[in-house]
Amino acid sequence: MEPPRDWYALYTRHQHEKSVARSLTGKGLGVFLPLYTAVHRWQDRDKRLSLPLFPCYIFLQNPSDRWHSILAIPGVHSVVGFAKRPATIATAEIEALQRVVGSCLKLEPHPFLRCGDRVRLRSGPLEDIEGLLIRKKSTWKLVVSVEMVQRSVAVEVDASMVEPVGRRSAGVVPGSVTAAALA
Repeated sequence: MEPPRDWYALYTRHQHEKSVARSLTGKGLGVFLPLYTAVHRWQDRDKRLSLPLFPCYIFLQNPSDRWHSILAIPGVHSVVGFAKRPATIATAEIEALQRVVGSCLKLEPHPFLRCGDRVRLRSGPLEDIEGLLIRKKSTWKLVVSVEMVQRSVAVEVDASMVEPVGRRSAGVVPGSVTAAALA
């Protein structure tokens, strides 16, 4: 059985997520950059863009002791962490996010929520994923969050397919770890 592979979050400069992800992938590291499609309208045309769900954040798997070379990549600002140590992200949160992004359902960024009821989807392509159920206009959405970076994504769901799980625990505000802190 393969040992668990920890996930971490990198904080990047604005609009540098894709170039940083390419650089990290080129170094052989496991990278997850969740994207969504948005239509931007200009005066003369509409254009479909692939944008980061969590602006300025990239998820990195098992970087081990390579933090200094990772933080030296242009566009990387810091590692999300606590007490000058990189903080791990729950594998279940990343796996849920990967399933949402890979589901072909319409998704969009959503503000991070601090209160509300947690629910679990009982059936469908996202069965067993937990999140917060919200109502936006005439549709129901499941909000899946990554606590460490305080970012969320909302995906349309059939509200009749959810079951209550309980109340969320209080969140923690993360700090960041720079190259100087790791020295």
